[in-house]
Amino acid sequence: MSEATGFYAKAPRNAEVAARFVELHPPFVAAAAVAEAHRCLNCFDAPCMGACPTHIDVPRFIKKIATGNLEGSARTILEANILGASCARACPVEVLCEGACVLHREGKRPIEIGRLQRFAMDALDSMQDAGAALPFVPGEDTGRKVALVGAGPASLACAAELRRRGVRAVVFDARPLPGGLNTYGVAEYKLPLLESLREIDRLCALGVEFVLETTVDAVKLAELEREYDAVFLGVGLGAIRKLGLAAEEHESVTNALDFIAGYKSGAIATVAETVAVVGAGNTAIDAAIAAVRLGAREVTMVYRRGPEQMSAFAFEYEHARLEGVRFLWHTPAERAFELGCGLVVLAVGQGTHTEFVAPMRLEMEDGRIVVERATGRTSHAKVYAGGDCVNGGREVVDAVADGKRAGVAMAQALGVGR
Repeated sequence: MSEATGFYAKAPRNAEVAARFVELHPPFVAAAAVAEAHRCLNCFDAPCMGACPTHIDVPRFIKKIATGNLEGSARTILEANILGASCARACPVEVLCEGACVLHREGKRPIEIGRLQRFAMDALDSMQDAGAALPFVPGEDTGRKVALVGAGPASLACAAELRRRGVRAVVFDARPLPGGLNTYGVAEYKLPLLESLREIDRLCALGVEFVLETTVDAVKLAELEREYDAVFLGVGLGAIRKLGLAAEEHESVTNALDFIAGYKSGAIATVAETVAVVGAGNTAIDAAIAAVRLGAREVTMVYRRGPEQMSAFAFEYEHARLEGVRFLWHTPAERAFELGCGLVVLAVGQGTHTEFVAPMRLEMEDGRIVVERATGRTSHAKVYAGGDCVNGGREVVDAVADGKRAGVAMAQALGVGR
């Protein structure tokens, strides 16, 4: 069992990584944040709120920034999204809340909701560093306990809802640090590893427990089912798919998730001069930009289709182009072509990671766990699920929304909901 707090304090600091991965969206200074907050129209039926999967009351938290109530602003955010700090950095706001801003209709720049959300959460961090209390306290102990498998955003959000209702929440994960993709898989220039762990410490203070470096297989899962009142599955997706080519096992071939986790943890500090990234999704973009920032002279993204079919967001594509990444289109694996490079990074989608739940006979679809959307409940009355293992791979905020709904529903099913 990990200590109750201290992931942020204990995490390794890597000055070289920090210098190379300057944040994509710099934080607001106070005066700029207040000025931006005053631009908000405080819409009654705010489309930005509806566009957020966790339905943060955007006008309310922004108005509190405008009036100087930063603690109240952060509380408003956390009431809807306990991972509001990481979502402020990692969310594709261009296609969510900011994309829905009514100012678009007037031909004006949308409110910078993501940066304002970060401003409020950073302010809360500073208050807590100075000794301020948590915005929330755990509910009175109910004697109930839930096991959560996987320490990513879905499980974290679920655990927070359980703790606020007095349910013991124990999170199991195979890695040495919690956070899932927030810690290991989101590009450092979007969400620094340290900021993910700072958020974990807030959950630890709420009483969430972590059992790390522990693999949950079918046998362990059966044990958890017996010993706990309910189980939440937030295991994410599996490994990056392979192309089926002979050279994939070469030492100069890796996958995007291992590559991103490697440089975030400091295990990878430099790369070859020439890098090829195979794929054209948002993870592929993150890997390509990382290669540029780690010193590669030439980074090429190789995709079997054309730009109109790429799954990466348009703004991510433009960002990669500005960073110097070049693109090679219409290059399927079965067609021979030559591209000299010192490192190949595969980013062609992830497989599922649900084989270990087979003995439970959960309803499945294409390797994904089928749930009742409103509650996250599976076909097994005692088991709930959320995040990528359910939705097939969406945004951090979608996983948070899944976990939040499941946590509320689990508590109600255990007779302690509110």
